[in-house]
Amino acid sequence: MPVKVILAFAAVYLIWGSTYLAAQFGLATIPPYLMGAMRFAIAGLILLAWSFFNKKPMPGKRAIIINSVGGILMLVGGSGSVLWSQQYLGSGLAAILVASLPIWFVLLDRKQWSYYFGDKRVIMGVILGFFGILLLFGAGVRNGLQAEKGWMQVIGIGVILLGCIAWTIGSLYVKYKAVQVDVATSAGIQLFSAGLFSLIPSFITGEWNGFEWSQVSTGGWLSLLYLTIPGSVIAFMSYIYLLAVRPAAQAGTYAYVNPVIAVLLGVLFAHETVSGWQVLGLITILLSVLMINWSNYKK
Repeated sequence: MPVKVILAFAAVYLIWGSTYLAAQFGLATIPPYLMGAMRFAIAGLILLAWSFFNKKPMPGKRAIIINSVGGILMLVGGSGSVLWSQQYLGSGLAAILVASLPIWFVLLDRKQWSYYFGDKRVIMGVILGFFGILLLFGAGVRNGLQAEKGWMQVIGIGVILLGCIAWTIGSLYVKYKAVQVDVATSAGIQLFSAGLFSLIPSFITGEWNGFEWSQVSTGGWLSLLYLTIPGSVIAFMSYIYLLAVRPAAQAGTYAYVNPVIAVLLGVLFAHETVSGWQVLGLITILLSVLMINWSNYKK
């Protein structure tokens, strides 16, 4: 296997898997939507600058609108919900919940329903995936009964699942409203638009009340840097490269590796605890994703 391919897989597996822990450290001194605003806007500007200096064609009005809407749904609605929820959830649990994304793609991609639901493995995978989600909800409810602020964990789980739905809708919107634009340019528009839009929930939720830049720790700035450059630029471009040189099902194996990496890093570096129910939920969800994608792997 070429070295570039190995490095690209390493980036997608390790960097994306570690962004949950990085976000956990950053949230200690930076509010979630403000962090998202800075992360997305800076990453978007970097990609747009790269496209400009490489003389890529300028996007038209329609391309800008479609990518902006898709970026806001995916990154503010999806990634933003994960950041907000990580105020109350461990990084490992957040990653496990995000691993359920393929389930929502099956349920919401109406144009592919005849294909999806013509395969019994896909149907069983969706049912199994929901069972895994219920296991995680059950664990959250038990925590809610035992801890003073435990019910915020239950709300956090629900918010991440809503974020997964927002990410899926945004992805399908961009897919079916496809426009001929360079990949880096499209990603730059999506990221920059999401960065600007993140300021709205930041103000609405009162993140700026009493916030001072001087209170951001060195760890907070390093976390933001990591989420912006490796997390939003390098790993994303590595994923696009893998899609070009390897089958999509192979590139998509990050969905199995990221939550495992996130759980391990959370235990090792953030002293997070993982219950047996959460491990069972992780295994159940990953098995469901395997069943949903089985036909692609056979191809």
